[in-house]
Amino acid sequence: MEPYRVAIFLPSLRGGGAEKVMLKLASEFISLGLSVDLILAQKEGSYLSDLPDKIRVVSLNSSRVLFTLSKLVKYLKSEKPYTLIAALNHVNVVAILAKLLSGASTHIIVTVHNSLSATSSNAIRLNARVLPWIIHFLYPFADHIVAVSSGVADDLASVTKLNHSQIRVIYNPVVTDTLFAKIDEPVEHSWFGNGFPPVILAVGRLTRQKDFECLIKAFDIARREHDLRLLILGEGEDREKLESLAKDLGLQHFVDMPGFVNNPYAYMSRSAMFVLSSAWEGLPTVLIEAMATGTPVVSTDCVSGPREILENGKYGPLVEVGNASDLAEAIKGILKSPTSSINLKQRAMDFSAQQSLSGYLSLLQADTSNLEV
Repeated sequence: MEPYRVAIFLPSLRGGGAEKVMLKLASEFISLGLSVDLILAQKEGSYLSDLPDKIRVVSLNSSRVLFTLSKLVKYLKSEKPYTLIAALNHVNVVAILAKLLSGASTHIIVTVHNSLSATSSNAIRLNARVLPWIIHFLYPFADHIVAVSSGVADDLASVTKLNHSQIRVIYNPVVTDTLFAKIDEPVEHSWFGNGFPPVILAVGRLTRQKDFECLIKAFDIARREHDLRLLILGEGEDREKLESLAKDLGLQHFVDMPGFVNNPYAYMSRSAMFVLSSAWEGLPTVLIEAMATGTPVVSTDCVSGPREILENGKYGPLVEVGNASDLAEAIKGILKSPTSSINLKQRAMDFSAQQSLSGYLSLLQADTSNLEV
């Protein structure tokens, strides 16, 4: 029998959280003997080097996801995958339209990775602002709607007026054997040498959503009492603004932004703490990854995910979004009394790849009676 074919549809592999999650899921599918096609609008991005073995990449060579529609229709007609999993709302919309236009029997699973209310209200483009209305009409045509956290599910139902019973919560496959294998890999950054002050770590795109501006201000406050360093891993359009802020505060020698790195886990395991300063999220993968390395964490109480992950502050302090003073106090508190590494690691395992895989397999098995893995 031909292996069960799953297609995963993404814009590219430029380094976002959703892309990382889908690659992990693809690896788990392949390990079970499933055949996986990775469909990309553009075959580019830093995660290309992390492609799982045996995955088949299908590039649609389009500058925008919307322009892939006709090519995706052609793919569904010719390749006929049993299931197509799409990630990110604009990608989900195109996947559903392609299914309707192709007449293919492929089952569509759309996955929502962020708070829709936050992303639409903070959007600049008009198409993003009208997205909730588009979702309201199109998502019911999907076979399954998956939200990566209960908070994302609640928000999606509220904003789009979808029936909450149509939405399934499946946590992301965050904690994997690969993560643990990479923890002890060497880190070249000089701040992790013997005798250096504690390093506060943050990871994410340098964008408004991550609010690293607040983090830098909080670091400035905390550094008045503690000799510290701040390392922010990631790339994005706010780099110049953040570098200017650090310079204006006299922190240019204490804040470093070396860009994107393929293995942030080795940095996490060597840092004094990990800080998530986001204005909004869905299920912040990096927060869970830091916990899996046993590193104490501090987070904003943004919608959504951190409160769910940290169980209302049990596993790390939650502070008001955009409040640099409160964030600084939380940082100082963790420096004084770090959270138990054992407890953090145990909680992180609730977001293991195996747990997530079981959730997705239950959907695949519901879609066909002849699934054999």
